This record gives sequence, C-alpha cells and structure tokens, in this order.
Amino acid sequence: MNRILWICNIMLPAIGRELNMPYSNREGWLSGIFERVCREEAPFTLGVCFPAGEGQLQELRLKEKEGAQLKSASESISGKRKADMAGAFSVNGVSCYAFAENLNTPEVYDEGMEAAFREIFLDFQPDMIHIFGTEFPHALAAVRAFGKPERTLIGIQGLCGEIAKVYMAGLPEAVQRKVTFRDFIRKDSIRQQQEKFIRRGENEAETIRNCGNITGRTRFDREGTAKLNPDAEYYSMNETLREEFYTGQWRMEECEPHSIFLGQGDYPLKGMHFVLEAMALLVQNYPDCRLYVAGSSVISHGTLKEKLKLPAYGKYLLSQIKGYGLEKHVTMLGKLDAEGMKEQYLKSSVFVCASVLENSPNTVGEAQLLGVPVAASMAGGIPDMVTDGEDGLLFPAGDVGGLAKAIERIWSMDTDDAGLCLAERISGNARLRARSTHNGEANYRRLLSIYNEILT
Repeated sequence: MNRILWICNIMLPAIGRELNMPYSNREGWLSGIFERVCREEAPFTLGVCFPAGEGQLQELRLKEKEGAQLKSASESISGKRKADMAGAFSVNGVSCYAFAENLNTPEVYDEGMEAAFREIFLDFQPDMIHIFGTEFPHALAAVRAFGKPERTLIGIQGLCGEIAKVYMAGLPEAVQRKVTFRDFIRKDSIRQQQEKFIRRGENEAETIRNCGNITGRTRFDREGTAKLNPDAEYYSMNETLREEFYTGQWRMEECEPHSIFLGQGDYPLKGMHFVLEAMALLVQNYPDCRLYVAGSSVISHGTLKEKLKLPAYGKYLLSQIKGYGLEKHVTMLGKLDAEGMKEQYLKSSVFVCASVLENSPNTVGEAQLLGVPVAASMAGGIPDMVTDGEDGLLFPAGDVGGLAKAIERIWSMDTDDAGLCLAERISGNARLRARSTHNGEANYRRLLSIYNEILT
C-alpha cells in the first residue's frame, strides 16, 4: 500500500482534540479530509506533519514522558533527540509528526527544516508528499528535502507573490508611509509587511518551480502557477469545508436587518477600509445598518497598552470610523470558532468579501453553504465561486460605490413573480451551488483519483 505524507500549515483540529492540546481553527477544512480518511478505509497509508512552536513541542515531549504513546522518530533513527522535532505519534492510526517553525516570521527561510524533513521522510518512507499551501517556508524545505518533483503534490491556497503586488489595496500614500510605535518595535509597518510578502513570494516561486503536480480550484491559481511552472501537471479539485457549515440555513426573517458581516479586517488586503467607506454611504439611507467584523482586531484602543499596540492600518481604520461617525455602527467580534462564525453568518443580512485579491476564500464558501447572500469583489478566483446576479453579487475590487450598491440591492424588498426578493433568490441558488462545489464525497473521490494518477 502506498504511503502518503501530508504537510500542513497547522496542527489539525482533529489531532489537537485527540491530544487535548490547543489548536487553531484556521484551515479547519483540512479536518474534513482527515476525518474522512480515518473514517473510511483509504487505499493508502496516511501520515501528517505540521509546524509547532517551542511550547507545543515541549508539551508533546511531556506527553511522551507521561506515556501518551508517542514514539520519537528522531530517536528511532539516530538514537538522539533532535531539538527541532518532537518525533512521531499516532492519532486514529495515522502517524503524525511535529517540526519546529516560527510562523510569526514566514518570510524567513530556515535551512534547518530541511534536515528535520529528511528525518521525517526517513522514518515514514513516503511514496509521495502532499503539501497544503505555499505560504510558509516549510513548503520549500519539504520540496528540497524530498527531491522527487514527480511525487510531490502542492495544493494551492493563495499566491503570496500575487498578494505582494496589490498589498496596499488603494491606501493613501500617507497611510502607507506611516509607522506607529508598535510597527517600529516589531519592524512591521505596512510597507514592511508588503516586503515580507515579496520575500514569501520568492520562496513560493521556487517551491512551485520544483514540484511536478499542483491542485487548484480557479483560473486565477491555474494561470498563476503556470507562469512559474508550465510543466507541472495541474489537477482541478474543490475543497471540503468545515462540517459545521453543512447544517443550518439562513432565513431573511431571522437575521438582523441591514447587518453586514466581514470575516476578517486586520490587514489592508481584506479591504475593511473599503467597507467603512461603503458604510458611510449606506448609513444615509439605512441609519440602523451595522458592520460586524470577525478575526483579530487592529482597532482596540481602550487602554494604554492597546493604544501602544495599534498598527498604522488600525489607526487609519479608527480615523475612518470617527470621521464617518460610525462609532456605534461597527462591532469587532474577535476570533471566532466554527460555531461562532456560523452563528454570525446566520444573524447577518449580507456577507461581504471586500478583498482586493483572494483565490477561493473559504468564508465565501461557508456563507454560500448556509445560504447567506454574498457581495464579493471581482478579484482573483472569486468570480469562479460567484455568478453575479444568480448566487451572489460581484463588484469591482476597491469600488466603494459598487460595494454599497450591491449591498443595497441585497437589502431591496422588491419581489419577482414567485414572491421572492433578490436576497432570497441568491440564498437558494448559493446553497445549491455550494453543496455541489463543496461536496465532501465527490471531493474525496477526486483526491483519490489524483493520488492514483501520480502514483501509477
């Protein structure tokens, strides 16, 4: 039986729950595939490896000492514990590996990870590796260490090199130049953030050039990867999203009227500044309109400590909120788990994706699965997810007037011959489309087909 090793960006939630360790809900959709592989008798042996901070590595080693049935891969190979690797352990019969990586500095390449991957490969003996995403240095380290492009598959999530080109997202020049105390201390001004994406894009380009197989979902990622590696085999494959979003249904009469939900707004690419400008237009006709924003807040300023931690982008957002008189119209929700996101989707009258560039944002897919009306920018791969006027509305990226107009159309109560308003028609069509695109069974079978093509 062939042995396939997944290289993920996070500890999968399913693994974290099994080990009773903290885990991230970011990229939780991966658990959908993992749990299906564990639940069914997959025609391959699966291994999973993921980055961990020093604290996580220490906790894994402690669990090993306490008899949590963790086996040290590095000890089984060399008889000596390696500082950058916690070893291998089993979750539901799947071999799992943790390796050291500082995800806070994804623009910094650490050659030491190549040695860690060689140890993992020596222990697991994979016939092929499947890397989920190109955003972090470990993707390049794994490609270099494995050295078998014909047996290397990379799943494209986003493209850092393309993000770098549009990172400023139309911010005024003065805002781009601004450096706050927090930005200076962390060396993380808006321009420095863009430079980091440029460096990440360089690592990403080498990663893509040195792999033989790519999975993607949109014309955007297909064309982007083809520019870097026209010889790579490209396989179309949709994503299975987090299981929470396959149940529940948005109903117009149950949501908060004139409420807008934005899934993230902590850096310029996500376009929160455009949404605030659109709010300034909307509030004139809809004085009860409200914006709810999930994810890390960059505008918290209630204490001195929070004020010192404000980034330049956060200060700009605050100036917009104050300047447009939106203080009572904007609510920052903080980081939400899947259930929290689902609850907010269902409460909202419209979900907005205002990003200047996305490949296939999972938030759009989640909203569509639930039937939440979506207004999204016509950027990157989003037009492959949304057909304008049928299962969502599209507006040109950065077009504030177009965004406001799309939201107003969704809020319109004008009905058709069937007695349905636009929001209700979009809701029903989106659910049908998303249940086809994100069908777990179909996507799992497609994954098996791709593996079979690569391995035969």
